Amino acid sequence: MLNGPTRILDIGCGAGLAAEALARHGHDVLGIDAAGEAIEAARSHAAGKGLALTYRACVAEDLVAEGARFPVVTCLEVIEHVPDPAGFTRVLAALLEPGGLLVMSTLNRTRRSWLTAKVGAEYVLRMLPVGTHDWRAFITPAELAALLRAAGLRVSRTAGLIPNPLTGGWRTGQDMAVNYMMAALR
Repeated sequence: MLNGPTRILDIGCGAGLAAEALARHGHDVLGIDAAGEAIEAARSHAAGKGLALTYRACVAEDLVAEGARFPVVTCLEVIEHVPDPAGFTRVLAALLEPGGLLVMSTLNRTRRSWLTAKVGAEYVLRMLPVGTHDWRAFITPAELAALLRAAGLRVSRTAGLIPNPLTGGWRTGQDMAVNYMMAALR
């Protein structure tokens, strides 16, 4: 848990769900996304709420070029969509202050994730547009840990993300067969 208000960078923030939740907990959040439409939706949703929250249409590399660094970086459900996961993790590491914390979530490459996240979510339930995910781009926990270590980070915790269909929420646990989170320190 974070002690007191912290500057947080939320990479791939989309419509701002996580960024806004972090800001509601008192953190100063910058949410970035390459999709300008997503940033506009996030800004519109957060308007008038008085949150310490800023959105910007850009990519993480833009912030590295500016010399920006943050004590906490979140990157939720993004790495499975980037063409160069190794290069991307190096960019994430470059955005962390010394001693900084990176929190990532992604999809594991298992049969169960293929059935639930690809077939179930895209084709059966139509929760996502068909083609949103390429199952071959999903990353196992061992692969992500290796990428983070190669980027100079130390993995500190890994946990499964388990949906609660009754509440629509999520909880952490040991089951990492579909979604999982990983924390790493610089």
